[in-house]
Amino acid sequence: MIDAVAATWSELTSELLQRDGYRSARARRVVVDVLARADCCLSVPEIVETARAAGETVGVASVYRVLELLVDKGVVQKIDLGGERAHYERVDHAQHHHHLVCNECGRVEPFSDRELEAALEGVQARAGFAVASHDVLLRGECDDCRAA
Repeated sequence: MIDAVAATWSELTSELLQRDGYRSARARRVVVDVLARADCCLSVPEIVETARAAGETVGVASVYRVLELLVDKGVVQKIDLGGERAHYERVDHAQHHHHLVCNECGRVEPFSDRELEAALEGVQARAGFAVASHDVLLRGECDDCRAA
């Protein structure tokens, strides 16, 4: 079941697109639904596979077009985790998080840390800089890869 925050994001995204003159399109609905349900960022192949697992078919080119639109509208962010593929996730200020990335297997784990956020706010205040957004990416090896 989709949680309330994701449902709200999905509804707001659909309303924004409709207000801006975009008609409802199946590929857009599928991509929005996949991102609304995702706990963290996904690559395009992961979005396509997740849609297929849910019984929906969507072309790779359509997914790229939808993501480009959603990034342009500011409701999805493109995240460069290194490697060959970009990742995408919904912009969700209520559930802000950062990423841990395994250098060996590529696993991506979200994490949140109130002390880190407080430290970043302190940097912002000391620097006299109004930060609009920030991303923290920590690289290393996951427990599974270290054990192997």
